[in-house]
Amino acid sequence: MTSKQPADLIPAPETRRVSPNFITEIIDADLKSGRHTRVVTRFPPEPNGYAHLGHAFASYLDFMTAVDYGGVCHLRMDDTNPEGETQEYADSIIRDMKWLGWDTSRLFYASDYYEQLHDFAVQLIRKGLAYVESVSGEEMARLRGTVEQPGTPSPYRDRSVEENLDLFRRMRAGEFKNGEHALRAKIDLANPNFKLRDPVLYRILHASHYRTGDKWCIYPMYDFAHPISDALEGITHSMCSLEFIDNRAIYDWLMDNLFPDKETGKTAPRQHEFGRRSMEYTVVSKRKLRRLVREGVVKGWDDPRMPTISAMRRRGVTPESVRAFASQIGVSRTNRTVDLALFENAVRDDLNLRAPRVMAVTRPLKAVIQNLEAERTLSLPYWPQQEVSSADGKVPMPNGERVATEKAVREVPLTREIVIEREDFSADPPKGFKRLTPGGTVRLRGAGIIRCDEVITGADGEPSELRVTLLGEDAKASGVIHWVSATRGVSAEFRLFDRLFTVPEPDSEAQQFDPEQPGHEDDTQPVNTDFMRFVNPNSLVVTRGFVEPSVAKDPAEARYQFERAGYFWRDPVDSRADALVFNRIITLKDTWGKKEAAEPAKAEGKPRTEKKADKAPAEAPVRPALSSEQEATAARLRQQGVTENDASMLAREPQLAAYLEAAGGKRLAELAPWVVNDLATPIREGTNRVSVDALASLVTLVAEGSISARIAKDVLAEAQASGEAPASIVERKGLRVVSDEGQLRAAIQGVLDANPAKVAEYRGGKKGLTGFFTGQVMRATNGQADPKALARLLSEMLG
Repeated sequence: MTSKQPADLIPAPETRRVSPNFITEIIDADLKSGRHTRVVTRFPPEPNGYAHLGHAFASYLDFMTAVDYGGVCHLRMDDTNPEGETQEYADSIIRDMKWLGWDTSRLFYASDYYEQLHDFAVQLIRKGLAYVESVSGEEMARLRGTVEQPGTPSPYRDRSVEENLDLFRRMRAGEFKNGEHALRAKIDLANPNFKLRDPVLYRILHASHYRTGDKWCIYPMYDFAHPISDALEGITHSMCSLEFIDNRAIYDWLMDNLFPDKETGKTAPRQHEFGRRSMEYTVVSKRKLRRLVREGVVKGWDDPRMPTISAMRRRGVTPESVRAFASQIGVSRTNRTVDLALFENAVRDDLNLRAPRVMAVTRPLKAVIQNLEAERTLSLPYWPQQEVSSADGKVPMPNGERVATEKAVREVPLTREIVIEREDFSADPPKGFKRLTPGGTVRLRGAGIIRCDEVITGADGEPSELRVTLLGEDAKASGVIHWVSATRGVSAEFRLFDRLFTVPEPDSEAQQFDPEQPGHEDDTQPVNTDFMRFVNPNSLVVTRGFVEPSVAKDPAEARYQFERAGYFWRDPVDSRADALVFNRIITLKDTWGKKEAAEPAKAEGKPRTEKKADKAPAEAPVRPALSSEQEATAARLRQQGVTENDASMLAREPQLAAYLEAAGGKRLAELAPWVVNDLATPIREGTNRVSVDALASLVTLVAEGSISARIAKDVLAEAQASGEAPASIVERKGLRVVSDEGQLRAAIQGVLDANPAKVAEYRGGKKGLTGFFTGQVMRATNGQADPKALARLLSEMLG
């Protein structure tokens, strides 16, 4: 029996959980060359907050890449900063990773390596590669120099090895105050990468650590602890987000000087950066999330409106849908803001196949069936027949059991007094109204047709009760509405959750405000406070109503589609058997897509298209299985890196697939999301005016970071209207983002040089001035500076 060679670990394209990307190409090459004989990855969150959907994507990449190659993934708490890190946060992250389905048995803590990390620092001192610095932090930042000027050696840079060892020993012993000394690497003060201009490796911090207590008063910096932790654990491929690209130089320097392959006999790990994935209509900065919690905008980290994994779990989202979402995003070298609809559709697709249909009324209006003499018991199906698509005809029950279709029924009492949704009745109906009106008829789901004979109004003039008559089946009905028995139904609270912010990118939108407005220089305010302006006041609406009594006997974790209202489940914290509370997990349809589509017409002064009056949302259909021919197309696309969801959509629609494949097999994985999400409608309707080559040129600009994805979407819409090439629109309007580090550093330095008094105030502790500096640089670059690169460089250069 022959043993497996490293190259044998490379998975076939059709078996990969992570679509082929530039990192998997590196791993493939490493295995083929024998550089590595197995794959070990790690997911290294810092326990200073709860994990969020961005972590879901990153952890999927780490864990599933390891699984694809038959390797292992470590979960490691990068807990080297005692300020803000807690056991609560660590426990929550572990809990969330388990919930996502990851194997957390290989659990590590950077704090377990404190003694070893200290010894490695001593080793660098002995080699003459580290020294104890004794200037202030502000002076240290000044001595690092500028883009045009190299750094200046500190007067303490040439301390002897013996003096450095003695000072470092005394630092550990607690003889010095915070900030009095620091340990720096001795690398290259003239290096254009500021990260290599003698970075700090250890700082003095008299603070208690949640795991080590008061044992230590010196703590390693991330750039020192993280690479060494990787090496100690035998990590082969260290994947991190793009903002750490400059840190890679320190990573490699430490590996070369502490873990040289020739001396250790092992291959040291290397770092590989991928584009960060942020989400529309939310923020994922832990500082901003903490502020939402602290100021009571939300009710804790697990508030179902939050983007945290704990919040998703409490809301009722399943781990399967989060994994499906993470698998669809794709891996690239550029940062990307993901349309929240992608996540919401993954949730809908999952729940559509697992959530039985029942009836609930969230805003009740009483109706009395005057000719119903005795209560009736109806047997209604959990699944309408046309929605059953499984090969064996079996469907899930609320308890998760799968039964034959004819057995998937529940008893529903029809009583003289019922409740219907208040919006399903109109005393003065608009044209095309398909529900109940005075004298009108409508079908009660599964119960028959009723006619409204009398409307009783309350003191406020609003309808308080309807008197109706149950008609025969030969009567005509204008529509179908749901209902619940008013006397047998179960009272319940309904929490109708919606997006937490009213704009797609609250951080970017916040930066459009004038940073010199009153309040922006208030050092009591966090940076970018304006994102709070966009909190959606309707992100939570609480109503009281009724749900049919069948749910009372179901397990608490049962998920339902409440007909026409959305997908719901019981809140696991607040709901009780005698006081049910239901969370809306997701609406049946993307209502925000319609809002966004209406905005351009509104802005251009176009008349609003009259919608068909209050048409009830249809239930989401179950997609039929792919035919053998469609599956072959989908498989071919998946092999070229197209995500599962996009490949399935393209395979079902030959027009879309033909448009994409006109690219000749080039960059299909990058082009596919644009075809599916942005060009599908005009391609279907035959009105598309953007060639696939023109789309490729636009996507290249996004991939290069020349323009943002949001700008690209706007440009694409303009190109459809005018027929002009998207790239030409970008050039004509000067829409390119200024992300060149040299240009940005020069612009920032110009602002700092022009405002020395404010620089001194900032370095003296007035951190609220960040908004002022950001605004000045934006003005200097005509508003085109890359906000994320600007924030990073500004923080670095201000010190």
